[in-house]
Amino acid sequence: MNAITFEPKRWGIPNDYGPLKDVLLGTPSHYRWIDAGPITMRTLNNQEHTGFEFNLQTAMAQHAEMVSVFESNGVNCHYLDADEVLHRNFFARDSSAMSPWGALICHMQLKSRRADYVTAIRFYQENEIPIWRYATAGHFEGGDFNILEPGFVLIGYCGERSERAGSEQVAQWVREQGWEAVVAPISRDFVHMDGLVVPLAPKLLVACVDAMEEWLVELLRGRGFEFVEVGYAEAKNLGVNLVSLGNDRVLSMRSSRDLNARMRALGFEVFDPEMSMFTLGGGGVHCLSQALCREEA
Repeated sequence: MNAITFEPKRWGIPNDYGPLKDVLLGTPSHYRWIDAGPITMRTLNNQEHTGFEFNLQTAMAQHAEMVSVFESNGVNCHYLDADEVLHRNFFARDSSAMSPWGALICHMQLKSRRADYVTAIRFYQENEIPIWRYATAGHFEGGDFNILEPGFVLIGYCGERSERAGSEQVAQWVREQGWEAVVAPISRDFVHMDGLVVPLAPKLLVACVDAMEEWLVELLRGRGFEFVEVGYAEAKNLGVNLVSLGNDRVLSMRSSRDLNARMRALGFEVFDPEMSMFTLGGGGVHCLSQALCREEA
């Protein structure tokens, strides 16, 4: 297979670990905890035992701390419009996905998020960012579009968010561009593929190997990938859901203590803001952000 080359452009990503230049976020001004899948339902069903309570001011402060990490690392932050009805659209990873060929507009399944594509399309059009494709064959969400390295995309589905038909449609579009795409099922407990696997650096993945299909682990190892492994308990609380900032810098979260220690031991500079209002509400820092432009690593 010929080597993959990437011409630097204003928008687009050739990987998900090179130096991050621009990121798409939202503003959680209308945020609240609702039944939005297994993570939030676990939080809500256990409240009488855990005492966890939602606080919007705390959530806004935590989000602001995350934004400060991006900005202090030279990342330009862009924002989806806040919308009282689309009160979870600030989880910017899911309504679209960035590729080397432009933005993929996704087709979300949750009723509370079904129209999030409106603010995503508006953002790309107003900023003259090319839209590559629109997912139509089945539900598909951006957290299941995972560029592991130039030329290779890992695409997931759990059924209640992304569906196999949607994932296969997106995979075929990737293949038409000359890239390889692998589609794999995941447990609904992890919602999206970025709850199981996230690139950290070239040929290095953060992953909950115990929750991945054996054939997929073997395939990735056969391609030369190594893993920083995350235990099941830490992963089901979104421990894997971090963002590589490039140049050995990582945006993680305070709750991922074991993983953060391992990454620091490997020489990474780890930023770990407290993000509990979001991890308890269904998403981590990777879910909250969509890379718009990265440099080659």
